[in-house]
Amino acid sequence: MKAAVLSQGSLSSKWTIDAMKEYFDEVDDLNIKHMEINFSGNKAQILYKGEPLPRYDCIFSKGSFRYANLLKTFTILINGDSYMPIGPDAFTIAHDKLLTQLELQKANIPMPTTYMASTIGAARTILERLHYPIIMKFPQGTQGKGVLFAESFASASSILDALSYLRQPFLIQEYIETGGTDVRAFVVGDKVVAAYQRRASVKEKRANIHAGGQGEMIDLDDATIRLAIKAAKAVGASICGVDILIGHKGPVVIEINSSPGLQGVTKYTGVNVAQKIAKYLFDQTTKFKSEHHGKKAEKILSTIENVDKEQQLITSPDFRGSRILLPEVISRIASLKEDDDYEFTARKGEITIKKFKI
Repeated sequence: MKAAVLSQGSLSSKWTIDAMKEYFDEVDDLNIKHMEINFSGNKAQILYKGEPLPRYDCIFSKGSFRYANLLKTFTILINGDSYMPIGPDAFTIAHDKLLTQLELQKANIPMPTTYMASTIGAARTILERLHYPIIMKFPQGTQGKGVLFAESFASASSILDALSYLRQPFLIQEYIETGGTDVRAFVVGDKVVAAYQRRASVKEKRANIHAGGQGEMIDLDDATIRLAIKAAKAVGASICGVDILIGHKGPVVIEINSSPGLQGVTKYTGVNVAQKIAKYLFDQTTKFKSEHHGKKAEKILSTIENVDKEQQLITSPDFRGSRILLPEVISRIASLKEDDDYEFTARKGEITIKKFKI
């Protein structure tokens, strides 16, 4: 099987590609900067370095919020032809904190109380009735960037004045005391394959590793594991990082990262997450191909009016190592039966099967 990783060429992507090579016959490293989509009439063409994108059995797409719309469009166009672990909407949802909040709310997933105001005046009214400290953040951004801490109304009001000049929407969120820690749960399919706790540095409130935080492995309880998996499914990402705060009210989800780095989770847990991802992608691609062949056979069968007549069909055989599993439609047209004996004639590029007659 042939696979590809579409990314910005990070170290995490390199690790994933190397791990995938242990399972797939071929794995291509595609840089998102060389991808383009051409629209013309009712057709769209995906090009890579100016050439039509080859066909892949599996494509694992990931990238920062700057490429969210491109990744969503790409996935919509490819989805159904290749196995893709991240759904189209996940790229725009996971990269927008407000959209993430909406999807988590729909799925009844606990999260911090969050406000979004349409005007500076409305925001100031919200600030006047809140308990402090609070968090103020931009809807888009990763690695803790765009997250501001206000310990009083005065400091929040000053931040508000500064934000008004940026002319960007922002969120106001309750602050949950966790001792400067948060949890990153790494979800792959229906499992949390690794988790670690991040602790903010002395001069920081953000626990992100990129903001100077430190990490340590943590064993999550069953409720928190179920919460992380449920959150991943809510946004349509089979592979993602789910950030969780564990306060006195229990665990709450604060963010979902559809393109999480592997350096931190590998360093602090010792788990080879890249290998877990590669194995999951291989298993799901195998399942996808099997189901895809089944649907193709059903479609062919539905177009055949009389299976007693000779039919010429073009389809992709299902290779099982050095063996070939015949499509159901071929077996039905030829009326092949398990109890009969058959004569096989093989030439290069050709196989003939006939019922053996004594």
